[in-house]
Parts: sequence; structure tokens; C-alpha cells
Amino acid sequence: MTAASPPPAPGRAGGGLGSSVAQGRFALKSTRVATPAGVRPAIVVIDGERIAAVLDPANAPADVPVEDLGDAVVFPGLVDAHVHINEPGRTEWEGFATATRAAAAGGVTTLVDMPLNSSPVTTTLAALEEKRAAASEQLTVDVAFYAGLVPGNARELPALLDAGVCGVKAFLCHSGLDESPAASEAELRAALPLLAERGVPLLAHAEIVPTDHAPGAITDAASWLASRPVSMERAAIELLDRLQQQFDAPMHVVHLAAAELLPIFAAAKAAGRRLTVETCPHYLFLAAEEIANADPRSKCAPPIRMAADRDALWQGVLAGTIDTVGSDHSPCPPTMKHLATGDWQQAWGGIMGLELILPVTWTAGAPRGLTLQRLAELLCARPAELVGLDDRKGRLAPGADADLCVWDPEATWTVDQTQLQQRHKCSPYDGARVRGRVRRTYLRGQIVYDGQKAVSQPTGRTLSRKSST
Repeated sequence: MTAASPPPAPGRAGGGLGSSVAQGRFALKSTRVATPAGVRPAIVVIDGERIAAVLDPANAPADVPVEDLGDAVVFPGLVDAHVHINEPGRTEWEGFATATRAAAAGGVTTLVDMPLNSSPVTTTLAALEEKRAAASEQLTVDVAFYAGLVPGNARELPALLDAGVCGVKAFLCHSGLDESPAASEAELRAALPLLAERGVPLLAHAEIVPTDHAPGAITDAASWLASRPVSMERAAIELLDRLQQQFDAPMHVVHLAAAELLPIFAAAKAAGRRLTVETCPHYLFLAAEEIANADPRSKCAPPIRMAADRDALWQGVLAGTIDTVGSDHSPCPPTMKHLATGDWQQAWGGIMGLELILPVTWTAGAPRGLTLQRLAELLCARPAELVGLDDRKGRLAPGADADLCVWDPEATWTVDQTQLQQRHKCSPYDGARVRGRVRRTYLRGQIVYDGQKAVSQPTGRTLSRKSST
């Protein structure tokens, strides 16, 4: 696909590469394939559900049909390690069927589901089993799960880890749901020895709200930002940094918004410590100055900060200080966003952006020097490593699952929220002009999105973290 290829109609998924469902043994050729060694011309040979080989184009196999994709980019299927699917219990917010269709449309082939906002939250083995049962036969892509750490459930963690959860999520402030209260330092200390022994990460929502915090009325984006100052992120991340040094458990701070805290993670990396960090597309694309008069579709926690933070976060991305980018897709019915009244005080805090993680990140990053190889690390390889699925996900290499995202980084289009696959058509990116269009998504060798729609019966599976070594 060339830069001169006409983009699809604004807001609608374009085709351009055909939609025949591949089966058996076949190969895809492109001038831009994101291999572990870099983006280069290559032929990816697929045999059933696995990648059989990644070959130089000069070594095209004679016994395998090869489809030439031109210069369309071939990525591993994206791994979104931060998604709230909400089923069972709050399926009307989002469910496995709609979330995984949206994922496929965005080139995402693996999701890791947060322990909330489902009901029950995933804090017991019984709740995990209930969630897995709810997902059965609904999945367009693969789904793995986190456990939640809440007061009183530390004794549940061994069984949840034995059952294959990919990490343990803790909120250091109230989550917004009474079923998932904040974990105190005592809860963290109770869990960290086990996580250190197992090599499974603690994922932390890193805000600590002072007991005397009195933010006043939240009337708009500015007052919401003022109510969640950088000091809340700093208090949480400094605590986590101290505990990581004491217990040597892997820790991953999710959705970093305050760029001034990046030196903590840079120092940890320089020391070889297991403290990593994620940011999200909305912090890399949006800025407080630009959403001053926006409706609550852009309300989230931590809040979207100033353009200077956005620019500094990008420096952290390009320098390698930031490890992963996750959507933090946190959907709800539009009524809970109070769009009719613009009520920032009552609006649910969460961004709906699962399907757009690739184009939003690429649109903001390419002009700043983001390369295709670095993008593949952020959205594919590093998330798979974090959640213990890198033995089969996040890379185009022999033996890995044949999960692929074929996309056109030059295509430009306008986001139309009514065309998104998520359950509720409500997006802060509505009307944004973006670059990067997914043309085809494969899950274990089968096309699950053809550039316009999901084309197969649900074939996704529930996954478990690989055993620690």
C-alpha cells in the first residue's frame, strides 16, 4: 500500500487488501514487517495457528502461496494490557462481545481485562471463574485477566496466581466502585513477597488522595485537573518505588499522566530494577488547554494534563523510559457521562478508546520522531512481556501465534464515533483527524477483521500467564 493510496471514507473502516479468509499454510509479504530485529522487507510464513518462519523476500518458499501486501505494515497483533470489559455484572457498560470486536477492528489480538468494573470484581478465584465462563464463546480476540488487590483478600492471591492471572491490580485511591476500595500500604506489603517469589507484576493506579483533600465543585476540565494535582501521583509513585526496592517485586505503574515523575522510572531502569510504567493514548494526544471547553467524554483519572506534560511524556516514550502504551478503555453508558448537562462532577471518569489505540498513538507520535519499530515495542512486544504472554504473543517469530495487524500508516481519516465497534458510541476523539488505518487483523492465522467488519464466528480464547522460570 503506498502513500498515494486513497483513504477510506471518513469514519468508516476501509478495505483495500481483500477479505478472503486465509486458512492452512500461506505467507504474507511486505516491504515493512516489524520483526524482532527491526522493520524490514520480509515474508511471514503461517502454518495453521502459528508462525512457521520469517524469511528474507529472496527466499520465498516455492510450496506456499504468498500474498504480496506491497508496503502495508505488518505488525504482531497488538497487546492491550489495560482494558475494562465489565462483564459479568455491568455488561450494559461493555461486554466481551463488543469489546473484542472493537479490539479486532483496532488491530488488537490480545486484551488483558482489569478486575473491575465487573460485578463481582476479580478478587477471588470464584469471581475469576465466573468471568471466564461469561467470556466463553463470545471472544473475537484472545483475553487474559488480572486479579484485584483489595483490603482483606491477600489470602486469595495464591489461588488466583495458580489459575494464571497476568498480574495483580491495586488502586491506591478509591476506584470509583465500592466493590474495589483502595489498597493501603499494609495490603501492598502483604502481597509483594508472593509477587516477588512468583515474578508476577503488581499494577498500580498511582494516586494517593490526602485525607484533608477538599477539591471544591468540579464544573469543567480545569477544575477537574486542579482537583487531581501532580502531588497525588508523586506520593503514590514514591511509595511504590520504595516498596519495589525493599521487596524486589515487579511493579508497573499504569496510566502515568505527570511527566515530571519520569526521572523515578529512569533511575530504576539505570539500576536494573523491576519498576516499569505505562502511559495512554489520551495523555499523548490530548492536552488540558485544548479540552478546556470539552464535554466529560475526556474526563479520566489521573486527569489529562497540560501540553507541556504531553510533550515531556513523548520524550519519555522516545527515550525508552516509558515501557508500554495501554488504552485504559473504561467504558460506561453515555448517560453516566452526563453529556446532556456537561456535569463534570457526576460524570464517570474513563476514556473509551480501545479501537483507536494504534492511530491515536501514531498520529501524535510520528511527527515527534516515533518509529514503526518503537511503536511495535510499545503496543506489542513490551505489553506481552509485562503480562507473561511473550512466549506466544507480541512478536513475529517462529513458534509464536499467527496474530498479525496489517495497517497503512499513511492513510488519514476522521474518527466518527458512530462507526466504532465498542458498545457505546462515545469517544473524546470524535471528529479528530488521525493517521493509520487497520486493513486486516489475524488471530492464529484466521482473519477476524477485514477492514470493514469482523468476518468470522468468535474464535478467541481465554489465556493464562506463562509459568515463571
